[in-house]
Amino acid sequence: MPSDEVQGGSAGPDGLLRTLTLAHAVLYGLGVTIGAGIYVLVGTAAGRSGMHAPLAFLGAALVMAFTAATFAELGTRMPVSASEAAYVETAFKRRWLSLAVGLLVVATATISAATISVGSAGYVAIFLDWPAPWIITGVVLAMGLIACLATVQSVTFAGIMTLIEVGGLLLIIVAGLGSGSKLLTRLPEAWPGFDDMSAWVGLSSTTLIAVFAFIGFEHIVNVAEEMKEPRRTLPRALFLTLGLTALIYAVVVWVAVVAVPPQELALSSAPLALVFERQTGLPLVTMSAIAVVATLNGIIVHMIMIARVVYGMAEQGNLPRALTKLNTTTGTPLLATALGVSAILVLSLSVPLAGLADFTSRFTLIIFAIVNIALIRIKRQEGEPPPDIFLCPGWVPFAGLGTSLLLLLFDLMAR
Repeated sequence: MPSDEVQGGSAGPDGLLRTLTLAHAVLYGLGVTIGAGIYVLVGTAAGRSGMHAPLAFLGAALVMAFTAATFAELGTRMPVSASEAAYVETAFKRRWLSLAVGLLVVATATISAATISVGSAGYVAIFLDWPAPWIITGVVLAMGLIACLATVQSVTFAGIMTLIEVGGLLLIIVAGLGSGSKLLTRLPEAWPGFDDMSAWVGLSSTTLIAVFAFIGFEHIVNVAEEMKEPRRTLPRALFLTLGLTALIYAVVVWVAVVAVPPQELALSSAPLALVFERQTGLPLVTMSAIAVVATLNGIIVHMIMIARVVYGMAEQGNLPRALTKLNTTTGTPLLATALGVSAILVLSLSVPLAGLADFTSRFTLIIFAIVNIALIRIKRQEGEPPPDIFLCPGWVPFAGLGTSLLLLLFDLMAR
């Protein structure tokens, strides 16, 4: 395991470079968390909860906070790539289980990246009249080349794209603020009456949906080995990502339901584009351009994460050692990156992803449950905890396990 004492250089003669700051980590986290989901979920949330919809996103963030705290503690105990696999190996001492969890993480991220790649073709086609397979191939290979750069360069590039992506949401917020005082005067409508049981039931249902808009923040742990000060940076990055995402989501949803009647939002196939047009009067091509950036950014950050998980599993002895080889110029695992890029390209071109994409949320909740169990076991097995780690109360992983299993159950019942 790399030492935390290395600041800014290599974690070892053959290890990944520690070059990522808190700003890099938060931008990476926002890039992998804020995605196309919010553009669709606004309509669904408005249809189920009306003016109360913003509360659902704040509630979802609170639910995710328990598992975020679990990742923060485990990540500061073991700031390594292929983090989930390392946590499971430490807790259960079962290499097959560690390998299975690592491969599940890789499979989930690969399906997600392939889905985003296919989705990007529709947006890119607005500007480039090429057949979809050509666009998908060009996008995946181009983003793969960026993922091969030095980590600080590829994450910085993704960070710039994240700022543009978030900028599209902020543009909607600013337009809403400029539309008058309605955002403030109508705030009391956001809170349902305590005796309005139908509103609270609808809000609970909406919160379950909103949870899936936050999935992705946990991927920050897989670049912990490349952070300058992982034991300080990682917990801050996790909670800042979750908090900023919740704030942006809640305000965007509030602007949306104030600007457009919730029933109309629920019927729209592109609810945020509708809000954008109503608020700004700008052509929809502007939002389409931002959507292109958002999808490309989602592909890059998933490629970076997949490569680090594959590298980390090879370091742990669960995959061939050849995958640990780092390029002497970039300091990145090029073979592991190429493997991930190839898998994404093949999947996006040859496999119908509609059904597979539904499993990404389920796989993620299974991983969350296993990671929370891992922390419970580690806490019980050890005596005095190591110094200088983020230490969460003993009940937190139980809360994270319970919420993950409940969400998984409700998700299966709803499908």
